[in-house]
Amino acid sequence: MAATSKSWPLTWEQGVGAVAWPSLFNSGSRSLRIRSLPRACPRLIRTGKRDPRCSVAKGYEVVERQVVKQEEYYISEEDMRFVDALREAQPYVYLHRGSTFIVVISGDLLATPFLDTLVKDIAFLHHLGIRFVIVPGTHVHIDKLLEERVDSRVLLAGREPKFVGEYRITDNEALAAATEAAGGIRMMLEAKLSPGPSICNIRRHGESSRWHEVGVSVASGNFLAAKRRGVVEGVDYGATGEVKKVDVSRMRERLDAGCIVILSNLGYSSSGEILNCNTYEVATACALAIGADKLICLIDGPILDESGRLIRFLTLQEADMLIRERAKQSEIAANYVKAVGEEDRTSPRRNNSNGAVPSQNGKVSVERHNPTFHNGVGFDNGNGIWTGEQGFPIGGHERQSRLNGYLSELAAAAFVCKGGVQRVHLLDGTKGGVLLLELFKRDGMGTMVASDLYEGTRNARVPDFSGIRQILLPLEESGALVRRTDQELHDALDSFVVVEREGQIIACAALFPFFEDKCGEVAALAVSPDCRGQGQGDKLLDYIEKKASSLGLNRLFLLTTRTADWFVRRGFSECSIASIPEKKRRKINLSRKSKYYMKKLLPDRSGITVDRATI
Repeated sequence: MAATSKSWPLTWEQGVGAVAWPSLFNSGSRSLRIRSLPRACPRLIRTGKRDPRCSVAKGYEVVERQVVKQEEYYISEEDMRFVDALREAQPYVYLHRGSTFIVVISGDLLATPFLDTLVKDIAFLHHLGIRFVIVPGTHVHIDKLLEERVDSRVLLAGREPKFVGEYRITDNEALAAATEAAGGIRMMLEAKLSPGPSICNIRRHGESSRWHEVGVSVASGNFLAAKRRGVVEGVDYGATGEVKKVDVSRMRERLDAGCIVILSNLGYSSSGEILNCNTYEVATACALAIGADKLICLIDGPILDESGRLIRFLTLQEADMLIRERAKQSEIAANYVKAVGEEDRTSPRRNNSNGAVPSQNGKVSVERHNPTFHNGVGFDNGNGIWTGEQGFPIGGHERQSRLNGYLSELAAAAFVCKGGVQRVHLLDGTKGGVLLLELFKRDGMGTMVASDLYEGTRNARVPDFSGIRQILLPLEESGALVRRTDQELHDALDSFVVVEREGQIIACAALFPFFEDKCGEVAALAVSPDCRGQGQGDKLLDYIEKKASSLGLNRLFLLTTRTADWFVRRGFSECSIASIPEKKRRKINLSRKSKYYMKKLLPDRSGITVDRATI
């Protein structure tokens, strides 16, 4: 068909055609005179501007009355990496939205350039729906102010801070420095949280009145009630305080209103005094009282093992054992043992058969265990004034030294895990983006202490036979699982993993490895009806994946008739029967018409192994 202006707009095929258009160019030339253009582009001929509707002239622009071919439109590799990163972060955004995180910012970081990046990342996470309580450390600023104090008669340069254990002796000068440091740090954080987003970056999406709003609303106040530490073993601690009560209800009001709460280490006594409290005691008491999902400690270095390698993961039991082993070498470790009790070496206890109850945001919350306290201000002392748990103080000269490998922070982490906080993250705040990498990457970037990972999960034993059979039998009768005789189940028992709670088997699954093909079969994954909806299936599958990786397998496959959706959501993709190992194909009952699914196992750098995670 001839290209005429009456048939406007034309597609490429309706116009000059894929062969005719390039022929308009001179050999070896990338331009031509406008008069040589076909009539399909009348606006370009008349005005020198391409009509955006013209599919014939797309990819060409006019330069000095000549048509020059533009670069092809494409999405760069950098753009795709950005898209992939957003997609990878999506499940973590969903998981963390509505969660409450208590963040301790070490005093060593507050005086460094690293603080700006950390605060920007906290503001970004706040806008994603995470609720933050920030507890800033003040000891560095207090020490600096004390060194700068000038007496009217004597220059007090180089004055040494006074500590007994983890507590500072707060005399009048120290209290003045503490109040000045706390106030200055609070205003500094408020200022750094105030800027909104860069307008030049978002202008193309349209004007908005929100451009001129404060970036993040910040709230602070007298949320912390304290009492004087007093005279202990002949030492007068002056205005040093101990946490007495955290005003959780008023803090939650501010969090619900969309504010980040800054919780100072200054407490207020019932007589109106200002008391200087230990930062970690405040943070850990707050985490336990408010029921935080995470306690995050931003410190000035990594947690390393004896070989100088990053410790990525510690179970509560491992952290507890490590601290107890060093109790004779560390006063704070000894205090931890004293605080939780010599006999208390178990994970948090449950008060019901299920061990978990649904919370308001739909997540499963664990009934908390109350550690045994020895200072008379614990949860069970009956005075009616405490709304949470006693905190755990760390500090003093021992905290200021890195020689103990941040054992103090590990003690605080284990302490709050025992009290019910499921995850504690110890992060090197000198590494840019560490907070985002820890929260949005599968393997994280710091050290995690967990109270409930794979809790009760272990390899099956012969006495577990009846419990496994009880769980599998209803599903076999319904046709959801392949029937196994008692003898077949006995023979396969070594391949089973179970979850045990209070002496009862509540879930099971099996892993059958095919070493020649470097893959394994996931089979018989089942959860007791009373315990479904609590994440036991996910716990088992994750355990199976870790076990498969430890065996050198790089793929998992399964056969299913009714649970495909559940496995697809967890990374499995449908495959053909040809992808299944030949040894397994010979045993498949084709009459069941099962669907086949497979998952590639990614390299695991989390530091979590099934042997270490098993309780």
